[in-house]
Amino acid sequence: MTSAADNAKRHQQRQQKLQQTVAGKVAAATDERGVLMVLTGNGKGKTTAAIGTVTRAVGHGKKAAVVQFIKGNWECGERNLLAANGVLFDVMATGFTWDTQDKEADIAAAQETWQQALLRLQDPTIDLVVLDELTYMLSYHYLAVDDVVAAIEQRPTHQHVIVTGRACHRKLTTLADTVSEVKPIKHAFDAGIKAQVGFDY
Repeated sequence: MTSAADNAKRHQQRQQKLQQTVAGKVAAATDERGVLMVLTGNGKGKTTAAIGTVTRAVGHGKKAAVVQFIKGNWECGERNLLAANGVLFDVMATGFTWDTQDKEADIAAAQETWQQALLRLQDPTIDLVVLDELTYMLSYHYLAVDDVVAAIEQRPTHQHVIVTGRACHRKLTTLADTVSEVKPIKHAFDAGIKAQVGFDY
């Protein structure tokens, strides 16, 4: 029969081994530069995760910018808070493409917003740029993927970039340092629960 002391000793040995593994990885990670992160997938929470990273950056005195494609003119809680704390926001402000139903106007708006994104990606004073829902602009061919990849590659060395949206183009996921896929298990909207202020936007 295994004693409590034996269990405790085995637990300690497992944790020591884990500690050594983690310490080895930390010691090997010596490169310090801007990271490209992609948050993709069909689940809810991609923009929320990106905005959480913006909040973290601001908390450390870093400068951040958020460029939002797809988003409309509706009030946005995170924008209310973060813009008041120095975060730059550029919003396409056309709303969802299924609402506008005007491809040419959407393309023009996307390209205009992309010009703002380029300014942010070229600004060495900005530590973090979020390109929110950018993936749709590539899927709909509103923007050229090679232009987007080139702009991200040519950004200031220290600048972090987060791209969000479903079905991220393979060229971006290949270029990215970190890729996370958010998978849907359940969604309140599918059960008839409306999007609510302070929780969903």
